[in-house]
Amino acid sequence: MRKENQSSILDFVLLGVTGQREQEDIFFILFLFIYPTTLIGNLLIILAIRFDTRLHNPMYFFLANLSLVDIFFSSVTIPKMLANHFLGSKAISFGGCLAQMYFMIALGNTDSYILAAMAYDRAVAISRPLHYTTIMSPRACVLLVVGSWVIGNSNAFPHTLLTARLSFCSNREVANFYCDITPLLKLSCSDIQFNVKMMYLGVGVFSVPLLCIIISYIRVFSTVLKVPSTNGVLKAFSTCGSHLTVVSLYYGTVMGMYFRPLTSYSLKDAVITVMYMAVTPMLNPFIYSLRNRDMKAALRKLFTKRISS
Repeated sequence: MRKENQSSILDFVLLGVTGQREQEDIFFILFLFIYPTTLIGNLLIILAIRFDTRLHNPMYFFLANLSLVDIFFSSVTIPKMLANHFLGSKAISFGGCLAQMYFMIALGNTDSYILAAMAYDRAVAISRPLHYTTIMSPRACVLLVVGSWVIGNSNAFPHTLLTARLSFCSNREVANFYCDITPLLKLSCSDIQFNVKMMYLGVGVFSVPLLCIIISYIRVFSTVLKVPSTNGVLKAFSTCGSHLTVVSLYYGTVMGMYFRPLTSYSLKDAVITVMYMAVTPMLNPFIYSLRNRDMKAALRKLFTKRISS
């Protein structure tokens, strides 16, 4: 076996967010706050929706699944980062690196398609209210969520398989605090042209839900502008604010990270990924609960029930 092909028995080195020890200590404390906040916030959203029958409708069904994905999304990378910092280590095995990359791609894509399903749900609720229950039937909602998971995992599998076949030479320092496809490709001493083409194809697949979200909100805005005095439509339109905020945060950071040439990537870009995979999942529960009266009422009911019991 050639030395450069011994990828499966050697470790990678995660440089962290900045690569500077003092700054890494700050991010360690930050992640100690972010991770439990993300878990508790998203879990409360799931429990509130589960136990309040008023929230048993498509919009909150999608929100509960989004919270579930966000819990998994944060758990793929942050615990490893915290454990490595606590133990004074930066190592991650080749298999662990590929696993992180696979789940980050799969969950990131699943997240984006669930956001698209939520936008479609709002578009149907506002533009076709009389047919809403027929179009957004329980079966249709389940199919949309299952389809999101299937597409997410289908997009992650070829990237992971292609990366596993690459050779890695002496430099194994990953310019991030987790294994992402971009820094891994920059470390390879193999021909990565096909991998890069597949990566940009993956970006195209990732862009499909963004296009669906844009089309859905064009439909929403056109409907609202036609009937601005209808209270029911305005009430439904008000629920779009939280979703638009989440979409802006999510895609704003993703486009800053991946919608550019591979050669421009550096360790400084790891700071952007903190917003993408840590801060946004933490903020989602606050955005949806603070801007939604039904969700705030469900959370109060959940807390009251737990305190009284």
